[in-house]
Amino acid sequence: MDGCSVLPMVIMISIMPGLVGSELRMSRHELRGSQLTEGLDVPRPRAKRGWIWKQLFVEEEDPTQKVIGQLKSNYDRGDFAIRYILSGEGAGEAFIIDEYSGEIHTLKSLDREEKAFYVLQAQAIDRRTGQPVEPESEFIIKVQDINDNAPEFINEPYVSSIPEMSPIGTTVVQVTAMDADDPMFGNNAKLIYSILQGEPYFSVEPKTGIIVTSWPNMDREASEKYLVVVQVKDMLGFSGGYSATTTVTITLTDVNDNGPTFQHNLYTFALAESAPVGTTVGRVMAEDADIGVNAKMNYSLDDLEESATFWVHTDPETQEGIVTLAKPLDYESKRRFVIAIEAINDHIDTRFLSYNEFYDRTMIKILVTDVDEPPIFSAPFYEWKVLENAPVGTQVGTVYGRDTDAANNPIRYSISRSSDLKKVFRVDPNNGTVSVAEPLDRETAAWHNLTVTAKETKENQLSSSVSVSIKVLDINDNIPTLSRDYQPYVCEGTEAGELLQTISAVDADDPAEGHHFYFSMVPDKHINPNFTIRDNQDNTAGILTRRSMFIRRDRTLYQLPVVITDSGSPALSSTSTLTISVCACQPAGHCPSGGVEALALSMGLSTQTLLGLSVCFITLIALSLLMLAVWRHRKLQQQKLAAQELDTEEYSERVVLYSEANAVEDTAAFSIQPVPLRPHPRRREHRLRREEVTASIRMSLRHSHLIGPEDEVFRQFIMDRLAEADQDPYVPPFDCLRTYAFEGTGSLAGSLSSLESSTFDPCVGRPCDPGPRFLRLSPWQGAEEDETSF
Repeated sequence: MDGCSVLPMVIMISIMPGLVGSELRMSRHELRGSQLTEGLDVPRPRAKRGWIWKQLFVEEEDPTQKVIGQLKSNYDRGDFAIRYILSGEGAGEAFIIDEYSGEIHTLKSLDREEKAFYVLQAQAIDRRTGQPVEPESEFIIKVQDINDNAPEFINEPYVSSIPEMSPIGTTVVQVTAMDADDPMFGNNAKLIYSILQGEPYFSVEPKTGIIVTSWPNMDREASEKYLVVVQVKDMLGFSGGYSATTTVTITLTDVNDNGPTFQHNLYTFALAESAPVGTTVGRVMAEDADIGVNAKMNYSLDDLEESATFWVHTDPETQEGIVTLAKPLDYESKRRFVIAIEAINDHIDTRFLSYNEFYDRTMIKILVTDVDEPPIFSAPFYEWKVLENAPVGTQVGTVYGRDTDAANNPIRYSISRSSDLKKVFRVDPNNGTVSVAEPLDRETAAWHNLTVTAKETKENQLSSSVSVSIKVLDINDNIPTLSRDYQPYVCEGTEAGELLQTISAVDADDPAEGHHFYFSMVPDKHINPNFTIRDNQDNTAGILTRRSMFIRRDRTLYQLPVVITDSGSPALSSTSTLTISVCACQPAGHCPSGGVEALALSMGLSTQTLLGLSVCFITLIALSLLMLAVWRHRKLQQQKLAAQELDTEEYSERVVLYSEANAVEDTAAFSIQPVPLRPHPRRREHRLRREEVTASIRMSLRHSHLIGPEDEVFRQFIMDRLAEADQDPYVPPFDCLRTYAFEGTGSLAGSLSSLESSTFDPCVGRPCDPGPRFLRLSPWQGAEEDETSF
């Protein structure tokens, strides 16, 4: 109820005592103290006689201008001496007053829903004196309600749900309607509810609008959703009133009132015997009319004999039972399985069904189909042991494989080459016996991992493999040695009994009980006067001094043999010699072991002297490198200059070896070999004249006349010329043949060599004809007549 409805009630209650006798007089002073506000309920005192009027009402929505009442002063004698004036809410717009008679007239149609009452003030003025004859009076005009508004539903839309199987009278939802008319006046705003659609399943309380169930045990599986149409009417449903409707959506929520049910009494599946574990055999489904958690179920296999071969689990999405292979199948052993499968709901509600109704059972039959299978081994893997000193041919173990098919084909065994590259083992192809084929060494390979293959010899020749691990057991066949290269030293001021070095040993063997080494001195009839060994009984030993006052100038190095014995059976030992150096230690006991300082000590020189020598040596190396760089620079400059002046070509030279004993026209008497020619550069800075070279050769030849061909002088002459030609790039040979021969002694004709002639040179000025026994060489282009040639 709003403020517009409350305020008229307050006003009516406050003025009721004054209406008994149908007249009320109220002084202006008393009305001014009264404040009419929403929610205020203060009783009014009885007014004194001064103004006279009846309760004023105006009917809403009435456009007719009419008189709704009259105000009159107690001093009005009917002579029109009193003038009435109206002011306040709606004065002049909705209401006017007759200034002579005091009658109040309406000017327009009013709407109670907009304004339920008007507060106005009236004055009575003496026309003759212009003075008020009565205090100003305040009064109320109430707008009287008519049924001009239809009821309306609020809080739409209406959606609700109830569990299925609910009893009669279960509250579903409450619908509420509002009417803008005055609920305090007549039946305009009095509402009543009824069902237009939804019976006989639902009904509504007429006054409250509460919808309840009117049908027992409604089943969601039969109908899940209901649309209920509710009507509301004002004026208590009598004719002439207004109405409105709303639709309420009611959903039945699921309860577990249905159990799972298999649609078939037997399900049949087939599966190959080679199917791996985990293979899906098939799916079965128990129907459940419920939904959600009420439809969830678990499946189980009920067969004590065969349940271990298969297992079943529930698909969480589809609620199907998935039958899966749990163990390998063997067609030759069992060809058919018959198993019972059961389904039961997860959530059981015994309010609706008994326990047994939430459970169902059916049978499944699984047929195993035959598959040609490879051989299988008696074990998934084999692990053997063998001593590392086992002789070749020793049997290590045997693998067993068989063909499980009905044919039972024979099998041959082999070792995969990739697993035994060195062919250390071999397998008997008929019985699978593995034996040693090569000597073993645990220190080289402690384990051998073989792959043995079994293959059928008939039909499809299927094969399978198995892993064989062979551990090589250790024997004591390695001597112990020092764990590292020790370099002990003794300081010059060391006292007797001081520890110089702690040593340890290693052994390639791996005894089961672990290593234990013993350290000792080499047995000798004389005791070592300088050092001794103390075995610490923990696989280490200490080197100790027997005396003091070791002096480097007397002796710089001592040799100490150490005997190391292991605990094997039989025990093995070795002797290692430690070199103990005498050192002029630093104050902290440190002995320089490298660098300039150690080198100086070993040479008996001071550090300053050795540093000075090092500086001189480094300076000498730097000067040598500088000189070498200058020489290489000059050589490169000369080569660049010569390259600018040369215009060389490549030639072939044929060296002819001629034997005078076979001086006949026979080309087989000599051999020809091509070799690359050296370029013949033009040398401007020094050019030998032909006369100078010829004179030099003549002098050499004159001396050669006095000696024989086997003389050392003759041979040296030839070798000198050959070396000169090979090593000097500025001298011949050029593209011309020269022959050197011993002409003998005592010849009256003199020398026949062209070297004796100063005017005849067959290779200068014109090409030389070598005759039929010689090959003509290509002319040497670029040579001039003034250049020297041989």
